[in-house]
Amino acid sequence: MKVAVIGAGSTYTPELVSGLVRERDRLNVTQLVLHDIDPERLEVVGGLSRRILERQGFTGQLGLTGELDQALDCADAVLIQIRVGGQAARLRDETIPAACGCVGQETTGAGGLAKAMRTVPVVLEIAERARELAAANAWIVDFTNPVGIVTRALLDAGHRAIGLCNVAINFQRQIASHLGMPPERVLVDQVGLNHLTWIRAVWVDGRNVLPEVIGGYGDTLAHEIGLPRALIDDLGAIPSYYLRYFYAEREVVQEQRMTKPRARVVAEIERDLLELYRDPSLTEKPALLERRGGAYYSEAAIELVASLVSDSGDVRVVDVRNGGALAGLADDDVVEVPARIRAGGAEPVEQPPLAPELLGLVQHVAAYERLAASAAVAGDRDAARRALMAHPLVREYRLAETMLGRLLAVEDPRALSWVGGSW
Repeated sequence: MKVAVIGAGSTYTPELVSGLVRERDRLNVTQLVLHDIDPERLEVVGGLSRRILERQGFTGQLGLTGELDQALDCADAVLIQIRVGGQAARLRDETIPAACGCVGQETTGAGGLAKAMRTVPVVLEIAERARELAAANAWIVDFTNPVGIVTRALLDAGHRAIGLCNVAINFQRQIASHLGMPPERVLVDQVGLNHLTWIRAVWVDGRNVLPEVIGGYGDTLAHEIGLPRALIDDLGAIPSYYLRYFYAEREVVQEQRMTKPRARVVAEIERDLLELYRDPSLTEKPALLERRGGAYYSEAAIELVASLVSDSGDVRVVDVRNGGALAGLADDDVVEVPARIRAGGAEPVEQPPLAPELLGLVQHVAAYERLAASAAVAGDRDAARRALMAHPLVREYRLAETMLGRLLAVEDPRALSWVGGSW
């Protein structure tokens, strides 16, 4: 099969291509094409990717191209991981809301809306070319943030798409480490929306060990997500670290006003990573990559593609249409839940109802995502303002109008370049 990676200038691409070889028993990739519009990044990242594949005995063809059509032609799987506007746009997403007294984050709240407005049109253009050029049954796997909104836009346009985030696999690895067992024995039952999820069960050999996990490792988990241990005990569930923006909103805003923006930190890490990647003796991902954010997303991506191709029926946490899996949400809402992966797609596993304190927040943000996706597709400023008014981290009309004017001042997607990387 042919796999195309769009936005392959991401510093996480070497991890992704390494995973292809690990899954060679289920994923017979004969052609891998890495695409990016930044030729320098593509050359550097592609060079390390080639050395990793050679070291691991990859026998297929590896291609590097700046031509989108060449990458998509006859592709059986299209992995999209782009960042429209680069880290400069991310910096605006983080700092403009913070200056207005709101959480400044590139996927959540006002910053997430700005990212959606410039990103969704570009992803849809790529998907349309894939519809014309890729294999008839090709799957689009989207890692491009904000994943929930981008996936909704792709599905609304009729594309064969599944969204994917690294949060679930990251928790799986952390919890498995705490329990002292291999990750494949641990299944996290994570539910909600993208970047708005809770773990309500941890399955080990068919038994829910969440009470033991919270009881034995609650303090450590609380430190990892930056929230009080008492909150975990109160909820009886483990919130995603993205829930800190909601459960500790004022604390986060204060921190953001006093510390270096994450966008600047990531930009510095990326510069150092690309310098390391230029070393011709480097044949594996460097330890510095763990500080980049988005840990294990590449591993999750390869596992998902392998499950789709092999029709395995594996259960993986992905972003899909709700279809009744979570009561209280519309069937066409895009949720992040465990789903059984078959060749025909991801079938969400029906979930017990969310507790009221979880459902209320999920419904609030689901309404925002519906409006945000519509605004991004249409380029509708009024709809974008209504989306911000629906978001629990904004709400106020004047605040929404002020931030929107500043965030969208330079957000014509066709005037911006994009480079690889979802985080």
